[in-house]
Amino acid sequence: MGYLAVWRVLDEMVQDFRKRGVPVSANVVSDLRYAKTLINVLKADSSRFETGQRIEECLRNVEAYLISEGRERLGNEYVEEWLKRLDEANKSPFNAVEEETRFISGVPKEQRWIRVKPSKELPFETLKALAEELNLSFNLQKDGCLIVYGEDALVKDFVKKMATKYGLKAEK
Repeated sequence: MGYLAVWRVLDEMVQDFRKRGVPVSANVVSDLRYAKTLINVLKADSSRFETGQRIEECLRNVEAYLISEGRERLGNEYVEEWLKRLDEANKSPFNAVEEETRFISGVPKEQRWIRVKPSKELPFETLKALAEELNLSFNLQKDGCLIVYGEDALVKDFVKKMATKYGLKAEK
């Protein structure tokens, strides 16, 4: 399963639901966000089998909800179109994590980056200290998120340390 490809289709489906005025459960949105975080962790450390299992579980939960609600509120034809897109995304190689590229202002083109939202478990000061420890640069965005950037290997180490030092929680 191409996790990122499936995630993108499900994210687009959530956005389409919202455009059509169909409410989406907060738990579903939370699972989708958690899956994206885990995909980034998997990019940094692909040897952790349980991470892939958790990604699949989150994506299955989101898909089940969206398909069920889509059938009920928008009809079978609508759902069939999305199922085709999900099938294509699922045909990506198993455990493949595709590269995602976006332009972030202030980050040199050749450097890797990650966007992290500080929380109670990972406050801004802790994230900042971890970035400084790994000689990574960082910028605080207007929305309170932290962009951490630098060499690819160092960014991967940053994600690994966040995941191991501060623990990934299976339950949100």
